Amino acid sequence: MEASHNKVPKVALPQAEINWDRLDKTKFYLVGAGLFSALTTFLYPISVVKTRMQVATKATGNSTAPSLVRDIIKTDGIRGLYRGFGTVITGAVPSRVVFLTTLETTKAVSLHFTNQMNVPDATAAAISNGVAGLLSSIASQIVFVPIDVVSQRLMVQGTPGSIKYDGGLDAIRKIIKLDGIYGLYRGFGMSILTYSPSSAIWWATYGSSQRMIWRALGYVGETRLKPPSQGQVVLVQATGGIIAGAVSSVVTTPLDTIKTRLQVMEVEGQRKLSIAQTVRHLLKEDGWRGFYRGLGPRFVSMSMWGTSMIITYEYLKRMSVKKDE
Repeated sequence: MEASHNKVPKVALPQAEINWDRLDKTKFYLVGAGLFSALTTFLYPISVVKTRMQVATKATGNSTAPSLVRDIIKTDGIRGLYRGFGTVITGAVPSRVVFLTTLETTKAVSLHFTNQMNVPDATAAAISNGVAGLLSSIASQIVFVPIDVVSQRLMVQGTPGSIKYDGGLDAIRKIIKLDGIYGLYRGFGMSILTYSPSSAIWWATYGSSQRMIWRALGYVGETRLKPPSQGQVVLVQATGGIIAGAVSSVVTTPLDTIKTRLQVMEVEGQRKLSIAQTVRHLLKEDGWRGFYRGLGPRFVSMSMWGTSMIITYEYLKRMSVKKDE
């Protein structure tokens, strides 16, 4: 007897997926570089505040987001909220090219396999998107980690014991002089352990939550509902981005705190601490609460970034569909 009656009804997505083979790659990369650079510019100050909170110690005094913002502006003006921005914006383009290429190609392959599984659409989407997010993050870390190390060193300038750098190039020279090329990849292992699960969780949550929302709205099986407006589609995508950002930030903030400490630990006069030693220092200073330093800014950043990014990303894909379709 066939088990077709056990099959889970598919979600009737109101818009077809725009896969890798349907995209005009030149437009996808060029327009995407401009759109995502604008997003980075808008959200960058939140990253600065989050990083300052994660490296703060009891001896440094103010460690809440509002107090840090006031201190930074008082000392350096608005410019202080953009420390390391030049390094990030320069390196973000190649890093994002690697990430998006790997994401779209691996998602297309994994979707092919998960669509053949007799599981709910939300589960299949979570698996395929999660795998794509994981692999794309691992690939992009090779480019991104040196950018992350340098930008975070610049972000924490002005804190007690921090090293003075005259821009990104000077930071690179001093890091290499002190620790060799290895210094630019400090915390590489923790970056993989932080960003890769974060990316996997984000994309898995986004893919599954979108389908769960459409299912709740009645788009199931052979249902023929009136196609939603573009505004409704964007609203569902934005909601998926908020949910994904919230889930991934809560789950991965402890790993992000440890990674940040490893990458800028010489600011505290502590060089070449191991992961275990960094964990012990955090526990000694603040207990388990210390692992969630910067959770507020990270939560806001990932939710805002996730929502803005996914709306921009889906818009970019629609703009980049080949004209002959």
